[in-house]
This record gives sequence, C-alpha cells and structure tokens, in this order.
Amino acid sequence: MVFNSMAFVVFFALVTALYFALPHRGRWGLLLAASCFFYMFFIPIYIVILGVTIVIDYVAAIAIEGSDDRRKKRILLGVSVLSLCATLFAFKYFNFFNENAARIAEFLHWNYPIGALTIALPIGLSFHTFQGLSYVIEVYRGKQKAERHFGIYSLYVMYFPQLVAGPIERPQNMLHQFHERQRFDLNRFGDGMLLVVWGLFKKVVVADSLALYVDAVYNSSGHHSGTTLLVATYFFAFQIYCDFSAYSDIARGVSRVYGIELMKNFETPYFSSSISEFWTRWHISLSTWFRDYVYIPLGGNRVSTARHIRNILLVFMLSGFWHGANWTFMIWGALHGCYLVAERFFRAGSGPQALARVVPAWALRLAGVALTFNLTVLAWVFFRAADVSSAFDVLWRIATVPGPLFSDPMLAQGVFGIAAVLGLDLFHRFADFWTRRDSYSLAFRFAYALTLLFGVVLLGVEHGTQFIYFQF
Repeated sequence: MVFNSMAFVVFFALVTALYFALPHRGRWGLLLAASCFFYMFFIPIYIVILGVTIVIDYVAAIAIEGSDDRRKKRILLGVSVLSLCATLFAFKYFNFFNENAARIAEFLHWNYPIGALTIALPIGLSFHTFQGLSYVIEVYRGKQKAERHFGIYSLYVMYFPQLVAGPIERPQNMLHQFHERQRFDLNRFGDGMLLVVWGLFKKVVVADSLALYVDAVYNSSGHHSGTTLLVATYFFAFQIYCDFSAYSDIARGVSRVYGIELMKNFETPYFSSSISEFWTRWHISLSTWFRDYVYIPLGGNRVSTARHIRNILLVFMLSGFWHGANWTFMIWGALHGCYLVAERFFRAGSGPQALARVVPAWALRLAGVALTFNLTVLAWVFFRAADVSSAFDVLWRIATVPGPLFSDPMLAQGVFGIAAVLGLDLFHRFADFWTRRDSYSLAFRFAYALTLLFGVVLLGVEHGTQFIYFQF
C-alpha cells in the first residue's frame, strides 16, 4: 500500500474516522493495529522480525534505565544495537560483502562455498532500524526516559505514516505525543490535507513524469547521446527530490490530522549556496542522525585536521552505504564528503574575503547556488546508475558524445513540473508559507489546495512508480 494509491485513501479515511470516534485510551491501539496492517500489506511475515527487535529494545531500555552499573548498561546497549544492526546486515548487506569476498577468492583462485541469500529486503528497514537505535542510545545517555507502555513504544517504531521512508524521528519528539489527548480540529485537518495534496502533486505530477523519461534513458544509457544523458541526470535530481520530499510531506500531513507533528525533512535544498547548507536542508532527519550518533562521538571538528577530514569522509561514506549495498552509493557519499572537505579548506583561506570585496553578495550567493546544485547533480549520477562502470560510462558520454536530445512525450511535462516545483518552493521559502499559513486567508489556502488537486487529477501519471526510498 503506497500513499499514491486508492487503497491508501480508503485506509486513511477509515483510520481517521475511527481515530476520532474512539476515546483517547483506545487510539494508540487503533494506530498500532493500522500500522501493523500497513506493514503487512507488503511482506506479512516480516512483521515477526520487526516485533522481535521491538521486544529486545523495549526490555533493554528499561534495564538500562534501571541499572547503576555502567558496565552492565554498556552490555545492554550493545545487545540492543547488535540485534538491530545484525538484522540490517543480514537482509541488506550480507550479499554485498559475500559477493565481494567471492570475487576476491576467485581472483586468488580460492574455493569460496558460501552462496547468496535469496531473501527480499524488508521495506523501510534502514529507517526503523535507525529510529530504534536512536531510542536506546538516548535512554543510555540519560536524555530519554524508557517507555513503560509496550504498545506506545511499538507504535513509536511502527507508526505507519513514517514507517517505511521516515523522517527518522527521535523519541523526545514522538513518544510524548502518543500519550497526549487530541481533539478533532478543522483548521489542523485543513493544514494536514494541504500538505498531503502538495506531496501528491510533487509525487504523481512531477516525480512520476520525470521517472518515465529518466528510466527510459538510464535503462539503456549506452544508446543515448551525452546531451540526453545530461538532461536525464538533471531530471533525476528533481525526480528524487520531489519523490522523497513528497513522501515526507504526506507523512507529516497525515500525522498533523491526528494532532501528531513530525519533523520537517526537507527545506528547499536546491537553493542552498554551499554543500554544508545543502546538508542542513536535505534529508534532515538522516543528516542530524549521523551528526549526533557518529560525527560528534568521533570528535567532530574538535580534533586535528587529519582526523577531522577522516570524520567527514567516514560519515558521508557510511551515509552512502546506508542508502544501499552498492559501491555506487559509497562513491556518492564519498563525493559529498570530498565536497565538504574542499569547502572547509576554501573557507579557512583568504578566498571568501577576497571575493566579497569585489563581487556583490547577491552574485556570490547565486554563483554558490549554481555550483552547489551542479555538484549534487554530478554525484546523483552514481546514485542513479546500476553500477560503477555504468556511472562512469554515463559521465564519459556526457563529456564526449554530443548528439540530439531524446524526444519523449514526458519531456515537456517534466520541464513544466520542475518549473512549477521551483516556483512554489521559492514562494514557500520567501513567503514562509508553511509557517505563516494561518496569516493567509481561508479562500487563498482553499484555492491553492484546489489548484494542486486539479493538477494531480489532470496531470498525474496513472500507475506511477513506487517511492524511491522504499528500497532503503
């Protein structure tokens, strides 16, 4: 069941009606049951695996909080972390390491008897694994009380709007909201549905139309000119942005209807004037997770220059590996790490001050936005390509094989969709629409939502693609 399906519309309507019909004490049970049903809609048996990790983390967190023995706390934390990471490794990374070990053995002419695992990846595994990790780590650090209500903790991990593609929430933001009483609020309902419609517009009108062109080109990249591949790569940059941010917006909108606020995961990232700014605006829940649980514990920037560079590169390579068990994702992460290292060295020198004396601030920012965007587009080649050799072939063809542009009916709609999203993102950013929406008249908000909805109905791609981040 995906957000852009009629099945989800019916599911959401039924859950919402029951949610506000039930007394407060029964709502957590309804949301948990709905979340279980939502998860089992994909591969039902995998809910057993999720249930086992929930039980381990629930028990471990209570034991950690109740112990005064630091060594015992570390052991309990280790058991919890190991159980989560072992599950993630078995389903997502075992075949990657096994395949690379087999290649090394073949090169050395050794016998390697271990075969690949033929198991499907549980949907959203990386997201709820990291959410579970943040809970036990925060309890261990003493920043979060262990949740005694097993059903509420299970709901924290399995909450259906953000179960499969985030945002990755912290327990401090989520757990207390499941305990709070909520009444139906028409204004809040309208705000939530406006976010949902905006997300649907980005998904079915923009991302899915771009996907038709991008897939047609990248799935046979060797038969296309560099011009076509360049356009397809720029299209993919907006496809993945609209696809992923759409999921986050719909999740936030659905949750807002219930009176539950999820964190904002995107903030107009393609208007960033530096790579460091980009990572404060793109997939915010993941970037802050790696900052708090990997980068800072490694020493952050309060170490020697060599160790600081190591920390940046390690964090971004891990971030890339989080996305998928493929060298392409590792290279994507390493590229962003190198961008940040270069940016830090540039800022530490006299270059910025010298440029500021001769170039207007607006021109510097515009140049920064253009450079940042094009650097991210370059890295997206590795994210989208099937393997490393395909990625380098795409880059080679872009650089050396000019030619006619591949014509497709979705080309014009893709350009229109990109223009619409960029224009609305500019409006949202400079008018601060989502923060100040109450200052706009009800008629304006209604007309805005109706326009987006007409766009979804008239221009939306029928039978569109699954959300990209479901595979992670």
